[in-house]
Amino acid sequence: MNRVEAIDEYHRALKAGQREYKELLAAGKHPYPQVLDELLPESPTEATQHVGLVEIPVERIVGTKSAGRISAFTAGFLPLLDADSEFANKWVALCMANLSDEGIRDPIVCFEYLGNFYVQEGNKRVSVLRHFGAARISANVTRILPKQDGSPRIRAYYEFLDFYKVSGIYTVQFHRPGDYGKLLSAIGKEPGESWTDREKRTFTAYFQYFRDAFDALNGKLLDLKPEEALLIWLRVYPYAQLGAFTREELKKSLQGMWEEFTAAAQPEPVKVATDTPKAKGGILGRIITAGPEHLKVAFIHQLDSERSGWAKSHDEGRQYLEQVMGDAVTTVSYFNADTPEQVRDALEQAVAEGAQVVFTTTPQQSRATLKAAVKHPKVRFLNCAVDMPYPSFRSYYCRMYEGKFITGAIAGAIAANDHIGYIASYPIFGEPASINAFALGAQLTNPRAKIDLRWSCQPGSPVADFVKKGIRVISNREVPSQEQTYLDFCNYGTYQIGDDGVLTPLGSPCWIWGKLYENVIRSIISGAWESDKDARAVNYWWGMNNGVVDVKLSDKLPEGVRILAEMLLEQLRSGKLNPFTRKITAQDGTVINDGSRELTVDEILRMNWLCDNVEGSIPKFDEILPISRAMVRELGIYRDEIPAEKEAPV
Repeated sequence: MNRVEAIDEYHRALKAGQREYKELLAAGKHPYPQVLDELLPESPTEATQHVGLVEIPVERIVGTKSAGRISAFTAGFLPLLDADSEFANKWVALCMANLSDEGIRDPIVCFEYLGNFYVQEGNKRVSVLRHFGAARISANVTRILPKQDGSPRIRAYYEFLDFYKVSGIYTVQFHRPGDYGKLLSAIGKEPGESWTDREKRTFTAYFQYFRDAFDALNGKLLDLKPEEALLIWLRVYPYAQLGAFTREELKKSLQGMWEEFTAAAQPEPVKVATDTPKAKGGILGRIITAGPEHLKVAFIHQLDSERSGWAKSHDEGRQYLEQVMGDAVTTVSYFNADTPEQVRDALEQAVAEGAQVVFTTTPQQSRATLKAAVKHPKVRFLNCAVDMPYPSFRSYYCRMYEGKFITGAIAGAIAANDHIGYIASYPIFGEPASINAFALGAQLTNPRAKIDLRWSCQPGSPVADFVKKGIRVISNREVPSQEQTYLDFCNYGTYQIGDDGVLTPLGSPCWIWGKLYENVIRSIISGAWESDKDARAVNYWWGMNNGVVDVKLSDKLPEGVRILAEMLLEQLRSGKLNPFTRKITAQDGTVINDGSRELTVDEILRMNWLCDNVEGSIPKFDEILPISRAMVRELGIYRDEIPAEKEAPV
């Protein structure tokens, strides 16, 4: 390249820079490169590391070490100074060198902070190389380590450092803790497992291929990083598929998952709906939004009704649906879908046999449900879970804490020694709310009540331990349906142990799956389903006001306690009573509520603390039984902190 041609290149780069400058200003963004020295005082550092000579990704170069002459460049390092300036002459000389036989060989000098690079020497080299589309630049890098303050961003960065040690890859920068583990899991790598040169090249090429396709579909308009989009895509497609898809096939797969990307880009990706959907008002609105007159509805169960009370209760709900909906529905059940392959096959069979609505009845089936929903967008899929960030299907669960508040009040009134045993199931969304509601209910009738908390997902025999401690009133898991025998046998619910060892049932919350299924199907037929669409994932978390939760009271309850329980039930159903609208103090002394407000739905659903009258704690993942871990991986209140499992090799 001669000088005249190089000057022409500068003019082109200058025009692009002027355009970028104006666009950034119009968007309310800073038009110049960031300055590291201005960022660091806000975040004290721990130390520096000399990384050495590294090929760094160009898109990670976001600024300069010091303010210097940042006004010479746009944020994207395009030139802004006149063509007759000394700066332009040096830029032109570098341009000529870049396209000569030798090229630009001298590495730049820069600092890396939180995964981004800030140039100390070589700004113009960066500008020239970016103008010509270079993907990587040779750099001598010094890393500035941020102080570990426990924030999600800093925790994610230190996870990156572990990732970089074994992979040597800078292009992927997650901001959420746990995402590097999820990526390693999806591509079949263990944490700490070294990458071969071939694996590095393959991943780098795959990621660039994915990012190009994502950007071509205007992914940059979403507040979602390409690597975050890749993690979502890998929930549906295997890693190896990236190398097998043509460009058009990859774009098509991304288009099919665009709802997932759009939801993930929302500040709150999940909409927790506590009311049943309602069709648009007026006769005209109902005519316009009216859904189908008949639906074929499929139910996919993890086990069968003989082995599982959970499956039995959901199947009873299906039978209720048939009774109340008559000719408007046809239902079919698929049992023993216990492995990912069995769930996939059952889902495909249901769709092939004409199902228009498909319910999967356990949280462990959520991943397979997502894959089927992306593959069959015209079929309505729902999964029995809560706080699921997938808009391709809807989730449904019940607010059991409402019923636990009532049985807590019963237990407080019955317990003779102020101590009550409570057996919780799993540390999942909604379970701390049930524990705390029970504890608050017990305080309502006995201010001295103490709740001794144990977990069925941990080793040991809670009931035997309670008896040894003299605890005679115990709350176990809620009954799975309205069938009276569940309560009478005292394997479920709250019961009292007499001095002679005789068990006396007191009461229990119960799931009313039939009413829940009726609500969903009526919303589809009325057109309310379509009215309830949202850019976020829709999760139904319904309770007594929706008719899907009730409390079965034992006929052995003392009359006064029964009257109190029925009064509380009526107040909860009408919405006049909220268990958490009162002064609440956590175990560590934190005042959660001073009594002047209602806790939000999200605060209740995602509780990770316990009331001060609860004696016990929430178990960590490695403290629960292996058989319980699949459930906790899907719905655990700390699921994002659980190390990801390595995917099977493809």
